[in-house]
Amino acid sequence: MRILALDTATEACSAALLDGERLLMRYELVVRGHAERLLPMVDELLNERGIALSALDAIAFGRGPGAFTGVRIAVSVAQGLSLGTGLPLIAISDLRALAAAALIRSVDADHALVCLDARMGEVYWGLARREGPGCVLLGEGLASPDGVPDPPAGAWVVAAGHGWSAHPRLVDRLGAGLVGSWPSLLPDAGTIAHLAVEELRQGRTVGPEAAEPVYLRNDVATRSGAAAKK
Repeated sequence: MRILALDTATEACSAALLDGERLLMRYELVVRGHAERLLPMVDELLNERGIALSALDAIAFGRGPGAFTGVRIAVSVAQGLSLGTGLPLIAISDLRALAAAALIRSVDADHALVCLDARMGEVYWGLARREGPGCVLLGEGLASPDGVPDPPAGAWVVAAGHGWSAHPRLVDRLGAGLVGSWPSLLPDAGTIAHLAVEELRQGRTVGPEAAEPVYLRNDVATRSGAAAKK
């Protein structure tokens, strides 16, 4: 199974190529310029493996939430590549990808509570439960730190994402159930590629016309869209 994965939802810009059991990834922390870096990353990966884009089985992408412009970049590039090749697309929540990466790093945890800094005093939160080699996203949303839901009673939880460093008081709510913390961890295309394998096996793919970003902050998306039309 060969899957190309893309992610630009945060300051982490990454692309990954999963070819059977082998994973190749390019990952850079950039303030801006994701659009300029993403396609060269894709070309580097394909050239390194000697694989044509058309030889892939699917293209996966981080569908958000995250930075409004960043989320659109990954979705748009995935759509363009799909239109040119006919490859199916797989949308993966960036919060699920972050949770899966955190659970890999904290083997004692059975749940992950991830928070990405959403600015304006809010976080994008995601609660996930370990399941097999990956995880199931139980819920996601946008909230103030006080509005982030608690994990299930008795859960062993790993925390991840820069929302935790932006709002340190979040940690106090987890108490003795906190078994690991990765506040600098961000979503990456390599994890998205691995999560996409089961999605592809189950036929959970979409065409380019149905690939949509998930912002969670609809008022920001609406204002930005209106501004673009002026």
